[in-house]
Amino acid sequence: DKVEKAAALIMARGGKACAVACNVKHSADLAAAVERAAKTFGGLDILVNNAQEVPTGRLEQVSDEAFLAGFESGPLATFRLMKLARPLMAARGGGTIINLASSAGLRWDMSGYGAYGAIKQATRVLTRAGAAEWGREGIRVLTIAPHAESPGLKRWVEANPEEAEAFFRTIPLGRIGQLEEDIGRAVVALCGPDMAYLTGATIPLDGGQAN
Repeated sequence: DKVEKAAALIMARGGKACAVACNVKHSADLAAAVERAAKTFGGLDILVNNAQEVPTGRLEQVSDEAFLAGFESGPLATFRLMKLARPLMAARGGGTIINLASSAGLRWDMSGYGAYGAIKQATRVLTRAGAAEWGREGIRVLTIAPHAESPGLKRWVEANPEEAEAFFRTIPLGRIGQLEEDIGRAVVALCGPDMAYLTGATIPLDGGQAN
């Protein structure tokens, strides 16, 4: 229902959209989604790896199952989708892959964020490798580390109000990014021709808080 609502919004604004249900932990679902997108739109230019489960809590609180689910839905799904997208992008002379990471992987105090940060840091390494290996094919690979007013962040704020208040005070711009205005439009710019010489980098869309 979430992707169908997003597709409806895109079409209401005059765009073209195709909603596909996909479990990112299932390789067959990933292949089917990429194939459907390429068939619907005549190719593939942009891939954004965003959906994933994240394990939260101190190390002794994170189960093996939660840790594995984080890797399956995060770095492994990103790895698989990058490889699925590559030949389609190369056939069109290039493309842009955006992987989502987090500043949680660079916190000075990793207490409670070890498993989460480990997964996000693995994704950054895949970005660097993809940029290095596929650059001659015109494929750029970037990571963004956003602070965005997402449902996940709202749940974290509700569960950790004191930590959240202290966290927000460290953001120079004094606010959390808006999903469309601050994060989505920045991704559009990163995929555009004005950023054609940028690849392999992690862009902190975090109001200036980057570690």
